[in-house]
Amino acid sequence: MRLDRLAEEAGLVLESEVAAQVTGFAIDNRKVAPGTVFGAFQGSVANGEDFIPAAIEAGAIAIVARPEAKVEGAIHIADALPRRAFAALAARFFTPVPETVVAVSGTNGKTSCVEMTRQLWRMSGERAASIGTLGVTTPDESISTGLTTPDIVTFLSNMSGLAREGVTHVAYEASSHGLSQHRNEGLGVAAGAFTNFSRDHLDYHTDMEDYFSAKMRLFDEVVGEGGSAVVWTGDEWTDRAADRARKRGLKVFTVGERGDGIRLIERTPTQLGQTLKIEFGGQERTINLPLIGAYQAANALVSAGLVLTTGGSPSAVFDAVARLSPVRGRLERAAITRSGAPVYVDYAHTPDAIEAAIAALRPHVLGRLIVVFGAGGDRDQGKRSEMGKVAAAKADVVIVTDDNPRGEDPATIRAAIMQGATGAREVGGRREAIAAAIADAGADDIVLVAGKGHEQGQIVGTGDTMRVLPFDDVTVARECAAPKSEGT
Repeated sequence: MRLDRLAEEAGLVLESEVAAQVTGFAIDNRKVAPGTVFGAFQGSVANGEDFIPAAIEAGAIAIVARPEAKVEGAIHIADALPRRAFAALAARFFTPVPETVVAVSGTNGKTSCVEMTRQLWRMSGERAASIGTLGVTTPDESISTGLTTPDIVTFLSNMSGLAREGVTHVAYEASSHGLSQHRNEGLGVAAGAFTNFSRDHLDYHTDMEDYFSAKMRLFDEVVGEGGSAVVWTGDEWTDRAADRARKRGLKVFTVGERGDGIRLIERTPTQLGQTLKIEFGGQERTINLPLIGAYQAANALVSAGLVLTTGGSPSAVFDAVARLSPVRGRLERAAITRSGAPVYVDYAHTPDAIEAAIAALRPHVLGRLIVVFGAGGDRDQGKRSEMGKVAAAKADVVIVTDDNPRGEDPATIRAAIMQGATGAREVGGRREAIAAAIADAGADDIVLVAGKGHEQGQIVGTGDTMRVLPFDDVTVARECAAPKSEGT
């Protein structure tokens, strides 16, 4: 594909007409080959502009960078927002793409929503996939792990690869980092969903308004003209998100107790899930959702909204909602202890998410709710005591342990949580903490292990000293709950 034609389609201006053939795109100079377009961006750790000479030496024919960047020996595609320009250019290269693409943003629920949306499409007969924290989940249920929002080259390459495999529908997670860094641009996004908003990632964003503004790029720029915005109603932030979408001219479909798209009339917990009474299109419906918790109901209905706003049949969609499967690491029942207590694993790692997970389990608890959790190192420190405060107020027994300490002292992280967790017990080793909770649980109790969810490792150290130690909460819970062999 010719560089000048790609630039014209992307609305970018080159210094002169260039007939050079583009062979690929890269943001890592080590992945540059002859004919590559290299994106040189300033980052929080490294400056990609420092690697421009190496990229050119490796064969890069063009460099997308700020106007003030020094480029000699290749075409300089200068733009004040080089990440956005690079994404626009790359999107014209990576074709074809799936016909229907939707994106989900919000503090919590993104992973569940994209996976549930994929399931609803699949049960409606579509070849669908999802991209997010769990990786790329394809129509045959195979999963390849990845970041919540991959870099733009990986993201577009994955999209094109899925389309070539016959995938027509894709739901992806749009994180605040990905949105602010233009890591998921260039596609025709038919609908975007906003799940909820609460404190998180303030180690990256300057404050809550900055965090919210990053999320709102979904409605301001990413969703295509004439597209839809599916918003869970419930508080000031979600109301603001809906207003932002209306201002853009998107078709707003609200969901929840005040929803005008899907109105939740009543939610009744059952032994294995919950019964939802909803109103859609002036008609009341009853759905037996096989998942527990208010936030699981919210995720399921937001997902239904995405499918409905992109052409799904209401009867097929609501029938499929009643057949949704649990999402990995999201209130996943991992084991039953020897005493008969169920053990759940959840990804909750913010104060609001901890509270929501506890609230989801509380109706099912006859005895005590025992919660095990920690906090990640090198991340927002201000939420640690708040997480401890919420857990201490809402659970019956709290055990504070390690999460992913990264470059911080684990004991320091635990101490910060303990400041808010009055009456909590501190057990440093995560396996030991899970074992202690399971050993303490009686037949009427429930154990919640929160914070890591689907993750398969524990991150210790940073930079050159970083190690990822194998650790899966689900596996560890099953091992700790397993009957002991005779003589042990």
